[in-house]
Order: sequence, then C-alpha cells, then structure tokens
Amino acid sequence: MPSFAQTHSRVTTYYLLRDEVDLRRRLRAAARWKKPVLIVPALAAEFTLPENRPVFENIVRELAQADYLAHIIFGLDAASEDDVRLCIDILRQAGLDNYVIQWNDGPAMTRVYQALQEAGFDLSRRGKGRNVFMGFGVAGALGATQVGLLDADIRTFRLPQLDRLFFPVLVHNYPFAKAFYARWDGQRLFGRVKRLLLDPLLIALKRKFGESSEVKFLRIVDFLLSFDYQLSGEVCFEMWLLKKIRYALDWGVEIFTLIEVYRKAPQVAQVEFTRRGFDHKHQRVSKEDPTRGLHRMSLDIIASLLHAMIVEEGLEVGEEFFRDLALTYEEIAEESIRKYSDNAEFNLLDYDRDQEERLVYEVLSKAIVQSGDMFTSPLHSAEKLLRLTASFEEFRPYLEQGLQQTILQVEEKLRDQSLQPRYLPSWERITWKLPEINTLIVDALEEDKQRFRNA
Repeated sequence: MPSFAQTHSRVTTYYLLRDEVDLRRRLRAAARWKKPVLIVPALAAEFTLPENRPVFENIVRELAQADYLAHIIFGLDAASEDDVRLCIDILRQAGLDNYVIQWNDGPAMTRVYQALQEAGFDLSRRGKGRNVFMGFGVAGALGATQVGLLDADIRTFRLPQLDRLFFPVLVHNYPFAKAFYARWDGQRLFGRVKRLLLDPLLIALKRKFGESSEVKFLRIVDFLLSFDYQLSGEVCFEMWLLKKIRYALDWGVEIFTLIEVYRKAPQVAQVEFTRRGFDHKHQRVSKEDPTRGLHRMSLDIIASLLHAMIVEEGLEVGEEFFRDLALTYEEIAEESIRKYSDNAEFNLLDYDRDQEERLVYEVLSKAIVQSGDMFTSPLHSAEKLLRLTASFEEFRPYLEQGLQQTILQVEEKLRDQSLQPRYLPSWERITWKLPEINTLIVDALEEDKQRFRNA
C-alpha cells in the first residue's frame, strides 16, 4: 500500500485497496440533493466505425446503470444527422434515458458557437478541447452542481471506475478529483508522454528552482508532481470551481487545468481508477512532423507549462535557462528509462529501451529547446540586431529610414505571437459578458431534442 505521508498537503489520494467497492448507494443518497452530470465527448467515428463501436457500446451499457447521474451529455463532433440518429439508437438500446445530445455540427449549436464568436470568444479551433469546453457550458445551463468528464474510447471501462471518480466530489465535497491508473496492457508500458517527458521535466524544474530558491515555482511543481497521472482526462469538478477556471484547447489542457486548480481550489483529490490495465487509443510519435502525434502533444504540454510560469507567474528566464533545463531533463529521463527497463524485466514485460531513449533525445528534449526558442528568440534576436546595426557605419542610411524602429516593431509582433495565451476565458467570464448564453444553449438543446424525438 502506498504511504499516505507522500501525499501533498493539498491533495488527498484515494487508493484502491479492494477492486470492487460498492459506492453507488452513497452516491445515490448524495445525489438526492444535488445534480451531478457527466460529459462524454465523442467523434462520430467512435460509434460509426465497426472497429470502434463495441468500445462505445460497452461504455454506454455501463453508464446506463449510473442512476445517480441527472444527465449524461454526449458531445458529438464531426457527426451528420444520420450519425446522431445512430448514436441515439445505441443509447436507447442500452436503456439509457437521461442522455442529452450536444450536436456540435448541427444548426442549433452552430448558432451558439456563432454567438460566442461574435461576443469575442474565439472558438474557431475545432477539436476535443472545444467540444469539452461547450460541454461544460451545457452542463452549467442544465443546472449541474457537479460535472465529470469521461472519454469515449476507453476499452477497459467499467462503471465502478466512474463511481470512484465522482465519490470525493459528490460525497466528500472536494471541489476537484482526478483519476490515476497504470497505463499498460499486460505486455507493454504506455503513457510515454507522462513517463518520459512530464515527470522528468517537472523534476528538472524542481532542481533548478531549488538551486535558485524560487519558492513560488517550487510550490507549483510540487503540486503537479503530487499527481500520479497528471495527463488523465477523467476528472470531476464542483460547478463553482468549473465556472472559475480557464480552459486550453490543445494537448496542454490537462496540465493547464491542474495549474488553474492549484490557483483556485484549496483542497483536491485524486482517485485510483483501477488496479488492472487501463487502455484507450494511443498516439503515434510523429518524429518528423511537430504538428501531429506525440510530437505535437509534447510541444503543447511544454508550452502550456512554461507559459503559465513565465508569462502568468513572472518567471524570468534567458536562453541559458532552456539549455540547462534540456540537459538536466535528459539526465533525469535517462535514469527514468533505466528504472522502467528494470521494472519491465522484473514483470516480464516487453520494453524497448533503445526506442524510448530515441524518443527522449530525438523528440522530447528537442521539444524543450524548441519551446525555449519560442519564449526567448524574439527578444534576443532583436537585441543582437540592434547592437549590430548601431555598430557599423554601413547601416547609417537604413537607420535614418527607421530600421531600428522596424526591428522593435517586429520584435513586439513576434513576442505577441509566441506568447499568445493558449486558453479560453472561464464560463463565469463568458456568462458575465453574454448573460443570455444559458438560454441560447437550452433553446439549442430543445430544438435538437424535437428534431430527433422520433429517431
């Protein structure tokens, strides 16, 4: 059994000592006075493609037994009208009657997105982040008091896992809970971004902040390190907290959400989801293309973490900070790989140590340096150009025409682009600026309900 002494002072860890624990009775009792809601974001392909549909159907069958949930919101992306009808048919066949369809591509929800866009909230970037963000808005409009989030591609999902996720928030009144679990399938270790990037990077930052006595940043890093699986997407919020946090639209969403929770919640919980293997879709590395796969995921995570510390918390850094950080990270990552290799050998698991080392040196370490360039290059490039142009007589005619002013303007433009906030405002801020948003959402849901009444 893990030691409770290792738990961060603000994080209560619920360890799973027995695989099957009946929590549903207490959840039902607590839900009598509350309105817990679950959000399930899904691409249409997750229930229309034959190879994916059994996974989706299993999740729906399990959720049909969750009698403590007031609503289950299915956020459907890239779905045609026929796809929505198919989804509703699957839900009804499973006996699920408390579902709500959030048809993101339908005319009704499109009007909601347009209203938000016209109010100044940029939701043009499509994807899971936008889907989940709107799901939070739908939950708020329906009067939810607690909101959980569950992916639609979990191959090993069972309802007791969801019971455990909701328990700390619904029964023990924690404002936030996050699931953790081992990423493996019985033969191989997964969770590469957590194992090989995030944990070593956080430990490297902790070393640097410890050396410089940066207590403020040490506290943030210690909080993040206290979570056994920072990148899990299974979370549960009290609505008051959910309304206050900002939200990222890219792969940095989980780490940015934890930082927002650190800032705004006094006590939080993490829950062991399962002691068995936990399996869902896996991303390819995409070594040569930084816009896809684990490569893109890593860049987004690093950028979200560093943006929060440098831009929002005021950490002062220079080029040498990122070079040192990358070197320290490599040292820690290499040691982590050795430990994973030893553990895999002990448990007779397949483990390709060479492949993991290549991922660290050829993708992840370079991603740290690349992120450093994003934060520092505009400033230092401009500084060097200004010094160069001021040092040689040959530049005088161009200086008289405003060369240095142009350099400073370009520097400012690049700074704005590279440090652009990677999040949307909180729903509290949105409802302040657009008070009618809840009415618009409810009207859209009702319009779609009537459209698919006879589905």
